[in-house]
Amino acid sequence: MQTTITSKHIGVTPAIEQYADKKVGKLARFFDRIQQIDVVIDKSRNGYTIEIITDVEHHEPFVATADHSDLCACIDLGVDRATRQLKDHKSRLRDNKHVTPNSHTSPTGPSMRSRAGSAPAAAGRRGKARSSTRPPRSGSRGTAA
Repeated sequence: MQTTITSKHIGVTPAIEQYADKKVGKLARFFDRIQQIDVVIDKSRNGYTIEIITDVEHHEPFVATADHSDLCACIDLGVDRATRQLKDHKSRLRDNKHVTPNSHTSPTGPSMRSRAGSAPAAAGRRGKARSSTRPPRSGSRGTAA
């Protein structure tokens, strides 16, 4: 895994470069197919902006950006965001491998195959079949007399 640290509008001291390299080096723990990591540190009016570009096999590069007034805190925020992106990508890869073709149900509910051994839907509590036609009600319900 290659790590490249560059800066814009600021000179990077060896201590900052070592700190960023140490923090970014931990990203390999979360995903093992990392090919290259580029760190771009930029000085802005309000503080610092860091951009961590992680190049991964068989995927577009992940870009994590962070803004903060403190440079070390900015590096930590960027590494946390890159970590989350790599963890989410790894979980998506692992979840898609174990999908079986019969694991999905139909949109209307369970299939008829699962109801084959159950009692008919019109059966009562004790298994007696209900009459589908009801006798007419006697009396005048709801009419004014």
